[in-house]
Amino acid sequence: MRGRATRPSGRHRRPVPSQLPPEAPALVLAAPGDASGPAAELASMVRVDNPQIEVRLAGLGGDAKELTSELEAAARTRPADGVAAIVVPLLTGPNPVADRLIAGAVAESGVAVTVTSHLGPHPLLAEALHIRLADKGLARADRMRLLNISSPVDAVILATVGGENAAVEAQPTAVLLASRLTLPVLVASLDGPPTVADAAERLRGVGAERIALSPCLIGPEADPGLAPATAAAVGAQCADPLGAHGLIADLAARAYGSVLAED
Repeated sequence: MRGRATRPSGRHRRPVPSQLPPEAPALVLAAPGDASGPAAELASMVRVDNPQIEVRLAGLGGDAKELTSELEAAARTRPADGVAAIVVPLLTGPNPVADRLIAGAVAESGVAVTVTSHLGPHPLLAEALHIRLADKGLARADRMRLLNISSPVDAVILATVGGENAAVEAQPTAVLLASRLTLPVLVASLDGPPTVADAAERLRGVGAERIALSPCLIGPEADPGLAPATAAAVGAQCADPLGAHGLIADLAARAYGSVLAED
């Protein structure tokens, strides 16, 4: 296996240089499921905003063969002694299934590849979550001008998928979101502990009656009905997933730029 992984970039991801040499690595977006919907829209956004980058998109499906093919194609047009591609997972945090598929595809390709960290935690992710809550009327759209207007909800549950590890990794994003909203924010998992039901019980125990669920998901990571159904089960309102938000496209490009800055 010639692939290698970078250290998590955290809050200090670098923007992409305005000019890149022809042999610069391709940016390969790896999306759970197929290469359609939000993933395709995000790829288009990254291409429009960063015309100097060759952007490829691969859906992981059940075997990640599409990712392997994209990596091999990128390598055919680049020097044999250089990194052919930088793989950016379209994931806000750890996902055991997707992460395993990406690692397997890189190994299968035999290509020199860098796999970046996930897109979170990051202040831009917290901002995108805030916007999605505001889109549904579950948060103030402008926390400065509307500071004296009461909040539509008393607390927020930040919902992840990917098990307990994903929930732990989302904690910094929850802190950032809580700072933006000036409200309590607890992290819970849609597919394991800590559960949304437990988080809702804790929040109601401290007096929060109106609770919103904020899916910290781009979309394809989970069944579309999972977050709304889970919210309804605990009497909470639900924001939409992040989807093809411009800030998510920016984070993906910055993950690529950070790798270039480290090399």
